[in-house]
This record gives sequence, C-alpha cells and structure tokens, in this order.
Amino acid sequence: MKLFSSPTSPYVRKVLVILRETGQLADVELAAAGGTPLNPGTMPRDLNPLGKIPALALDDGQPLYDSRVICRFFNERANGDLYGSGDATWQLQTLEATADGILDAAILMVYEARVRPDDKQFADWIEGQWRKVDTALDALEASWMDTLNGDALNIGQIAVGCALAYIDFRHADRNWREGRPNLAAWEAEFAKRDSMLATVPPAG
Repeated sequence: MKLFSSPTSPYVRKVLVILRETGQLADVELAAAGGTPLNPGTMPRDLNPLGKIPALALDDGQPLYDSRVICRFFNERANGDLYGSGDATWQLQTLEATADGILDAAILMVYEARVRPDDKQFADWIEGQWRKVDTALDALEASWMDTLNGDALNIGQIAVGCALAYIDFRHADRNWREGRPNLAAWEAEFAKRDSMLATVPPAG
C-alpha cells in the first residue's frame, strides 16, 4: 500500500499515529505529496479528485481518501477497537469530527495568510475561523473530558491530540490553553505517547 502524505499535515498525522499504535507502519510505503488550493503541486489527483492528502492506494490500486475513511480502514484491518461499539461509536466519531472541524478552520487561517496577497487578506474572516476553533475547544473542555480521559485509546483521543498539536504548530500565539486547564493537562500527557512523539512535524 502507498500513503501519499506530508509530515506537516495533521490529517496525515492521524493516520500515522494509528499505523504506529496498531503495528501497521511497515505495511505502508510513504510517498511525499504537497500543494495548495491555488497550486495542486504533487497532490495525488489520480487517487483523490479533490487533490487532498492523505490518500491511500491499496495493493490492488483501489483508492481511499479522507483521513476519517483511511483511519477507519486501518482500524478494521488490525481488528482494532478505536471506534468502540454500539452507541459509543457514534460519540467517538462525533468527537473525531469536532477535532477535524478544528483543523479545517485552523488550516483555512494558514491559507489566508500564506496564499492570499497581503492586500486581499480579510482579518475578520480569519477571526471568524478562530471563533470556530475557540468554541469547539470550549466544548471539549466542558463536555468531552470523560471520553478523552478514558483508559482505552480511541479515535477521538487521537484526533483531538493531533488537532491541539496543530494549533501549537501553526497558531501558538493564540494560547488555546488559557481557561481550559483540563484539556491542557490531558494534552500534555497524550503528547508523551510514543506514536505522538514519533510524528511531531518538522519546524517550518
């Protein structure tokens, strides 16, 4: 199998964490890919017509794309239990979707600064994206700590861990930890996992 990826993509990081946690990393060849909404660059558009990563080519050539699909695939392949069962699976997938929504907004903020010319950047739009992040972080602090503090590793923990790390990576000046002591304490411990330490993105 071949996984098209970038070491700075938090969506790719989710997949890499699962590969490490489930012992499947050696089964996957990593292929570098990158681009922007204005320049698709080396994005694998033959696998994912949306031109996004991660994208996975299975051994028979079948494509899988979107991190949530790929994460679920590798969990099932390893007979894992990252998604729980019964009603719990819907809660864990909702938590994953919340984390991915945080990433969607945080990445749009990055693109606004990097892709748009200075005279076309819209500060109010950037702050609107941050409000989504801010509201979601408040929800994690208020409503999701029991799930995050669960003993058994789950997809919600992985997704939130990668999302919070990305905020530190690209938006450290926003100080997301202020007023969220429980979430901050959880992140500090989760970041110590071997799978998280091994997937820290390079600076830049």
